[in-house]
Amino acid sequence: MARELSTILEHVERMGELDLDGVEPTSHVVALENVFRPDEPRPSWPRERVLEEAPDPADGAFRVPSPQA
Repeated sequence: MARELSTILEHVERMGELDLDGVEPTSHVVALENVFRPDEPRPSWPRERVLEEAPDPADGAFRVPSPQA
């Protein structure tokens, strides 16, 4: 592992010798694109229908066990 680390450090040292004047800093080599659909509100299932499947609903919501300390 020491040899691998030495090799990595040698590469970092060689990169430090590059002339990067006028090169804009970047965080990614290629431009990022959002591949998700637009987030638009739409109708949802009725609360009563969803809670029909809940094992132990309470006050119009799902009841979950409290975390154990």
